[in-house]
Parts: sequence; C-alpha cells; structure tokens
Amino acid sequence: MRANFDVAIIGYGPVGAVAAGLLGQAGHRVYVCDRLTDVHTIPRAFSLDHEIMRVFQQLGVAEKVAEYCEPFTPSEFYGVDGQLIRRMTMTAPPYPQSYTPSMVFSQPPVERILRARVAQLPNVTVALGTTFEQITQDDDGVALQVCDSAGIHSTIQARYVIACDGGGSTVRTQLDLPLDDLDFDEAWLVVDALVNPDALTKLPQVSVQYCEPARPCTYLVGPKNHRRWEISLLPGEDPQAAATPECTWQLLARWLTPADGQLWRQASYRFHALVASDWRRGRVFLAGDAAHMQPPFLGQGMCQGIRDAANLAWKIDHVLRGIAGDQLLDTYGEERRAHVRELTSRIKGIGALICERDLDKAHARDARLLAEAGGQVRDTPRQDILPKLSTGLIAPEAHDARGSLFPQPWLMVDGERRRMDEVLGNGWRLVVAAGVALDEPLPKVPGLTVVHIGTPWVETEGVVANWFARYGCVAALVRPDNYVYGVTTNAQDIAVQSQRMRDEFAPANLGTR
Repeated sequence: MRANFDVAIIGYGPVGAVAAGLLGQAGHRVYVCDRLTDVHTIPRAFSLDHEIMRVFQQLGVAEKVAEYCEPFTPSEFYGVDGQLIRRMTMTAPPYPQSYTPSMVFSQPPVERILRARVAQLPNVTVALGTTFEQITQDDDGVALQVCDSAGIHSTIQARYVIACDGGGSTVRTQLDLPLDDLDFDEAWLVVDALVNPDALTKLPQVSVQYCEPARPCTYLVGPKNHRRWEISLLPGEDPQAAATPECTWQLLARWLTPADGQLWRQASYRFHALVASDWRRGRVFLAGDAAHMQPPFLGQGMCQGIRDAANLAWKIDHVLRGIAGDQLLDTYGEERRAHVRELTSRIKGIGALICERDLDKAHARDARLLAEAGGQVRDTPRQDILPKLSTGLIAPEAHDARGSLFPQPWLMVDGERRRMDEVLGNGWRLVVAAGVALDEPLPKVPGLTVVHIGTPWVETEGVVANWFARYGCVAALVRPDNYVYGVTTNAQDIAVQSQRMRDEFAPANLGTR
C-alpha cells in the first residue's frame, strides 16, 4: 500500500488540530478530516492548564490563545449546612511552567486559532465537511474511505492514523477496541449563560461546588461574563425536559432570573468514566474522547486529549524520521492509559465527595474534611491532583522526579526574558543545575541539547533550582513532551548516564531495544 500521507487524522477538534499542527510543523505530510465545516460555536471544554499552554507555545499560538483565557478562580466546596469544607486553588508563583497554572477559556476562538496555525502549514491537507466511512490496514499502511459534502467518495492512504473522532468514535467501533467502564454514570445538566453586567454582582465571585445531598451542583466563573452551571439530575427527572429553557431557568432560580442574562447552551449529559483497553490497533491510534471520557469535576477532558496528541506526535515523528523503531509507539498507549486511569480515579474521588446523596454520610464527610484540616480549611493546589507518568519510556531507576513534568524557566537572553523552550526547542534535553561542574566532557548524543543552567542560561525566578532542590538531583533528562525520563543525583554520574543514554537509551535507539 503506497501512502499518500505520513499521518491521517480523523476528527478536527482541538485534539486533532494539535496533532496536525505538531506533526505538520515537524515536516510530515498530514491529512485531517472532519464531518463538520466549522468549529462548534458553543463552548464544551471550559478549562486548560499550564502544560497545555506549553504545547500551544510549541505550536506558536500561546500568545493568541492567552487573549481568550483568564485565571481560574478558586473552587470553594460548601457542605450540608453551607459551611466551607474545602478550597482548591492553584500553585503559587513563580509559576513552574511560566504560565498561569489553571485557566478558563473560550473554546470556539481558541479552536479557530489552532486551525489558522495548521492552515499555515503547506504539508497539511484539511478536508472539512468530509465523513470517514471505513478503515482497512496492512503491514505497510492504512486506507481510509471518506466521503465529502458533494457525495464524492475517495480513498486516503497513510502510514499511520490517529482517531480523534470523539466519544462515539466510529474508528474505535470498527476496530472493535472496547472501553473499560470505571464505574461512574450520572445524569447532569450543563448550562452556559452570558450574564448581564449588573447581574454579575448577584453571583459568587469564585467557583463553587455545592456538596448538597438534595442536588449537588457546580458553579464556574468563566471568561468575561460567561458562567457555567453543572447541575445533577435526580432519579426520575427527564433529561430532555431539564434541558428546555423553562426548566433550566427554574433550576437557575437560586442564582439568576431570565432578565439577568441569556442562555448560551443547556444540554443534558451522562457523565461517564471510560478508558479504552487498547489505544493501538496496528497502525491506528485512539486519542482524546475516542480513547477516554471522565467526569468533568477538574475540567481535564480537553487537557487529557491534548496530552495524548503531544505524547503521540513526537513518537510518530521519531519513527517516521528513522530515529526510533516502531515499537516506540507501543509506549503511547501504555503511558497515557495508566495516566488517564489514575487521574480519572482521582477525579471520581472528588466527584464522590461532591455527589454524596445520603444526608448522614454528607454530614460525616463535612466533619471528616474539617477535622483533617484541623478546623481551618487550607488551599489545595489543583495541580497536586495531576499524576506523573508511572510506566512506559522512563528510566528504570526509581526516583520521585521520574515521570514528572519538567518546569519551563524564564531565561535571560541578551538582556531579555524568554521562556526556555523558545530558546532551546522541544527536543531531548539534558538540563544541568547551576553550579554543577562536570569532571569530564559529556559524550555527544545526536538530537540531545545540553542545557547548563547559569552558564550561560541564567533563570530569573529559580523554578529549576527549586525543582532540583525539591527532588535532590543535579541533572534531568527531559523528553520532547517535557516529561522527565530520568535524573542524576550527583555530578559524577552525569557523564556516565549520558554515555549509557547514548549507547542504550539515546534517541537513536529509543524503541529499538
């Protein structure tokens, strides 16, 4: 099978757009299709975090995206009697990734920014209004049968395919890739409203989790006058009826009246916790909602999908360029499946806290949380909930830093503050702590950038210095997706580890051992 493209992507939401952008700017021939002709005009995703902004930075769109973002307000949890029982905030500055750790954003314009970036890449073909119909593959490639809006059928051939076609993924169904049920299934109403300026004062100034057994619900402060409610539906309530304007306004009566704003969207959903058992079938990979769905209590749905795209894109790039064997791609599903399952478990824990329906158990929950806090509710950074990589392409030596997200410091370059990735790129990096002298020259490793913090790269806020001190190490080997492969705890071992990496774990050998 002769491939017309290196990679074909089915689905052009934010996950598909990020995958197309990363692979396209790496120089590969990419095809991406979507049955819709434009982005959704209503918001679905609501929040993103600094890791995702770092991916947008790699695509060259972070500054434009930032125009549609605002810091995520604290999330305050209120118990049965209206008392504060928990508060989630964000990591204090200096920010480890150089961006605000948690943000709310407006999805439609951000998607358009991503698509505009992809449109700048002449090696990426975008087919909107095109429906995927059938997939077949052999040892050499994949064939996609598609049909455009004029009813014309055609065959697209590619070496690899990424299915970003949503929770009802046709690709996943055709390839018979089952979803594991992680035991969460609840009906909720999601309401987005644009609130009149004079009515904003009626509303809480922070995001609120109402942990009330009678009807658990969430209130979120979005950009500008955008506000979102996620309201649990009770057994016996009709989800379709709840999503009518009349019923929606009744449910919002605690906060607003119809005179206070306009409904942007109201839709009933079943919140699920589902993860694909296998993320790869031959040359086809699942990503985004096609691979996993989780409850929305931390707003991580889109973030998880973009982590998928960032993880898979650099690995496909390495294989296509011949720097790694095909088995490197097996680490994609291994890493992302474990990460998603762990984060979903933590999100379910937060959901169970919010959604307790038994009054006595809810009282006990409130008392327990307050007792654990010593009677004084303390801030809990949202980022503390996110797990590290626990398996896959990480060093065999156990260390707390292994699998964590490496920080991105601000560096002084010619008298100007610049982010590390802007200066040094996004390939493999060996970052060495300031003041650490190397007793012998490092071996040359193709594709590896050695970064000596302090000489000449002086950081301005000390986030890398703090990171090294926290983990008790002096050097870190950082992957192209900014996760830590492994660390060295003393200067004498840096050359030894680099030698081993060149001989056994160098990018040229990754996936071939």
